[in-house]
Amino acid sequence: MVALRRHQLVRLNAAGWGALQERPWDDAARDCLAHWAAHHLPLVVTQQRDGLSDGRLALGLPAPLQWQRRRFALQASLCDVSYFDEFPAAAEVTLLLPAAVRAAWRVLVRELEAFDAAPRVYGSVGWQRLTGLAYLHAASDIDLRLSVADAAAADAVAACLNDAAFTAPRIDGELVFADGSAVAWREWLAWRAQRVDRVLVKRLHGVAMEAGDTWLREGLRC
Repeated sequence: MVALRRHQLVRLNAAGWGALQERPWDDAARDCLAHWAAHHLPLVVTQQRDGLSDGRLALGLPAPLQWQRRRFALQASLCDVSYFDEFPAAAEVTLLLPAAVRAAWRVLVRELEAFDAAPRVYGSVGWQRLTGLAYLHAASDIDLRLSVADAAAADAVAACLNDAAFTAPRIDGELVFADGSAVAWREWLAWRAQRVDRVLVKRLHGVAMEAGDTWLREGLRC
């Protein structure tokens, strides 16, 4: 079985798209899925719920503005996956940002790369970069996926984001440990500062409010 990860992209083959399009969709959904299939656009790995049959993947398609930002929960067979892919690196989305903030964005990206955080952009900005379709609106945030090796690295990356001169659009996103456990970077800061005694940890198979650091120590052993 492939080692799946949250925010991992999936490219389906023709058989996979055919199977998805055979479902009894409404006209708008059918139109959106037909566009995705015709342009070989990706789907994203979502929470792998209990009850999925062996060899089936839970996938998502967050539609752009022209399809009212509709969210599709889909399933596909692993054998219909052509290959797995990734959201764009943070440096690749610079031109989607307002001109006035691009220099500050480049500085922030270099700082994050210096921490080996391998920043990638998902959410509206990432999907617009991938598809060329309109996802961004006035309230759009930038969602970053940031790889961290341990708690010290997570502290450094979160502090970098907290202290960044880049203030708009708002930067959201997750610190992702080697075992796939992920914590929103602002929630990590609050937890480490003991402003809260629990932290929401997201994993491929579910989410949990964790107290203490057992979850973190176990994850670092992976």
